[in-house]
Order: sequence, then structure tokens, then C-alpha cells
Amino acid sequence: MVTIYDIAKKTGYSISTVSKVLNNYSDVGEKAKKIISEAVNELGYYPNSSARALSTKRSWTIGVVFVEDSGIGIEHPFFNAVIESFKKFAEKEGYDLLFASNNIGNEPKTYVDHFLYRGVDGVVVVCSALNSPNLQKLIESDVPSVVIDMDMRGANVVYSDNVYGSELAVEYLLSLGHKKIAHLYGSETLYVGEQRLKGFYKAMKKNNLAIVPEYVVDGGIFTYEGGKEAMKQILNLEDPPTAIYAAGDLMAIGAIAAIQEAGLNVPNDFSIVGFDDIQISKYMTPGLTTIKQETSLIGKTAANLLIDQINTIEKQLMSVKIPVRLIERTSCAAVIQDVKKPLHL
Repeated sequence: MVTIYDIAKKTGYSISTVSKVLNNYSDVGEKAKKIISEAVNELGYYPNSSARALSTKRSWTIGVVFVEDSGIGIEHPFFNAVIESFKKFAEKEGYDLLFASNNIGNEPKTYVDHFLYRGVDGVVVVCSALNSPNLQKLIESDVPSVVIDMDMRGANVVYSDNVYGSELAVEYLLSLGHKKIAHLYGSETLYVGEQRLKGFYKAMKKNNLAIVPEYVVDGGIFTYEGGKEAMKQILNLEDPPTAIYAAGDLMAIGAIAAIQEAGLNVPNDFSIVGFDDIQISKYMTPGLTTIKQETSLIGKTAANLLIDQINTIEKQLMSVKIPVRLIERTSCAAVIQDVKKPLHL
């Protein structure tokens, strides 16, 4: 087995210099880094994780947990994209990810207990559920942490501008001439559902648009099925809206399915705007106009904040709001105004 001594012998550098390169210390010249890295690859050296942990006093692992009510977790396209971005950045810094469930086994242990037992260097929480006692326990512990997809006091957080995203959606529909706008909202027990509903009301009031109670329908926990069922309620109205803003892309896709199954058309009969810009949104027919969350930037920012805490051995309290933007596709159309022709006598 190749050892650190073999690398030192081949390169001519001291064992301490080789160790610094392997552990990503910054006080080593670029030339030395290049020569030692090439030797590592050539000889096929793999550092012993236990020895590395002892020398650096780190486990080189970051705990990952999903705290949300849908139970979908990493299977949700948005969460998946964010964690993939986080993973890429963390791996470049030498960290492995350790995933845990919100509840571990049959014993009354939480993910916080599990991560403390495993000695992780930090924890990233993808959280949409409000008032989670386990999350509060983590924040109050000494373990560096960052929370994604929620803004909360006393924590290091990274989240999208959900309120402004709703405003963008409503004002885009208004620009196409729509005034009868419905909202399929996500559960108010979830942070993003609450915030996007807040943004919808704010935009409607700001633009002096009538808020019809029957047009504001609970779509549940951001699922395809929830969006489909909510849209069916809209379709049963005597005076339906002309445009729908759904709080999530999966909900919007479910709404489109309900419309098509009713023999109607998007965008000719209803215009639809979603939120997230999951990958399938640009491949479906019609292409879904949506509010894009910058998943790559969210993941990278969260990783940066967490690793900075680990490196400085200091818990931080930073709140980073990531901008969103409208992606225009083909699921929306302008309202065709009825023009009365003059009578010819």
C-alpha cells in the first residue's frame, strides 16, 4: 500500500509539506501542490480516513437531513438539485455527505443525536416544515449548521425570495391582460407555502386586482396530485378565472393534467405559471412558464457558509436570500378582448 512516505520520497518534499497538500492547507506553493498531486495520482495513494481525522481533528463528513412533511425528500426535483450542488462543492473541499432520516430506527433518537454520535463536522438541513423541535435542538447545539429553504431567527439560512417570486408571477399574468387570477397555494404549515401565498396577496392588492376567495385553493404539500385536485375545484366554478398561479411546478403540472382531461387547453383556455423551474418544465407540452429558483447558487452558498463555520470553529448567524426570476415558456397567453363592432344601419 502506498503511504505518505512514498509520496515524500518520490517528490523530494518533506512529509509535513506532503501532509499539508493532502489536507488542503493554503500555506503551500502552487508548484509543490502540482508536483505532489501528480505523484498522488501516479502512485494511486488513498489517505487513511482515520489517520486524517486524527491529524486534523475532523471527521470530514457533513450530515444531511430533510425536514419536510411530504416525505419525498431528495426525490423532489428541487431538493435533489440543491443537494447535488451542495455535494459538488463540499466534495471539492474534501467532505463526504452522511444522510439521515428525520427519525432513526425504532429508538427515540433524532437525527441530531445521530449526527452528534457520528461526530460530523457540520449539518445541512433542507427544511420546509415550520416549528420543528429537532431543528431548534440542532441550532442550539455546538454543531455548525446551515438551513436551506427557510428563513428563521438564530440560524444560518439560505432561501429563495418566495414573496417576490409570487409578485413576478402575478404581474406577468397581469401584463398579458389577465385580471381573474387564481392561486393554487401550498400548505401554510410549510414556510414556502406561507411565503408564496403572502406574495400572491401582496401582488393582487398592489395592482388593485380582485381577490376572489373561490380562486384561492389549497393544493396541499406541493405534489402533482394536490395541484390536480385543486384545479378540479377551479373547473367546477360557474365563473372560473382565466389564469392560474401554482405555488410549485409539480402542482402546476397536475393542474394542466386536470385541464386537459376536462377537454380544455393550456394556454388557450387557461394560462398557467408555476414556481421552481424543475427540469421537466422545459420539456413538457406546453412548456411551463415558471419562477426559477437558482438551485446551483443555493447549494453552493449553503456549502460555503457551512464550511466557513467549520474552518473558523465559530457558529454564524447569516441569512442569505437568493434572487428568483421568471422563465417564460408557452403555458401562458394574452387575454383576447372582446371588441364590439359598430352597428351599421
